[in-house]
Amino acid sequence: MAFLIFIGCKQQSSQDGPNQNQETAEQDSQNNSSQVEGSGTILFFGDSITAGYGLDDTDDAFPGLIQQKIDSLGMNYEVVNSGVSGETTAGGKSRIDWVMNQKVDIFILELGANDGLRGVPVSETKSNLQEIINTIKDKSPDTQIILAGMQLPPNLGKEYTTDFKNVFPELAQKNDIDLIPFILKDVGGIAALNQNDGIHPTEEGHQIIADTVWETLRPLLDSE
Repeated sequence: MAFLIFIGCKQQSSQDGPNQNQETAEQDSQNNSSQVEGSGTILFFGDSITAGYGLDDTDDAFPGLIQQKIDSLGMNYEVVNSGVSGETTAGGKSRIDWVMNQKVDIFILELGANDGLRGVPVSETKSNLQEIINTIKDKSPDTQIILAGMQLPPNLGKEYTTDFKNVFPELAQKNDIDLIPFILKDVGGIAALNQNDGIHPTEEGHQIIADTVWETLRPLLDSE
């Protein structure tokens, strides 16, 4: 189920180029941060899933749909989409300092899929994610963190896929942060919910992802 998603991340990275995508995400993050004065900020930090690859309007990606849910409830939060297509945990680690130069109330961390695609050692992926979490906590101790879990296809080997899957709950428990067990729940591998490439979620697929994220995010908004 997750295999197709990983292939999509790789294809997208080669088409768009990580530098170009990172510059775009950083510029969007900077632009959005200027709009959030006086309100809370929810920052989505991830890869092509967060970025909304292949959609006509990136506002139809799940972070944009979360903003719609927030607006419909009259909550005073602004969503910042800092997704970069093809991003790895190492790439995320390299730009987290810059991203955290703005005030962030809730940080959703969605990285790891491209590490699995490239066969990065699980220990390295886990270490990179931990360093990202450490940076967030060091620069903004009051920021609440949500870690989005990912899974790998079984053809990559049972030991590797099991160890990879366990990274996310282990980090969530160790750091006392909230966890979305599998961000592609009820979407990954379902043809009707993915684009013609069979890889990236359609608008409807992103709506389901938004609902999955909302289950974990909504209680944090009440506690703010």
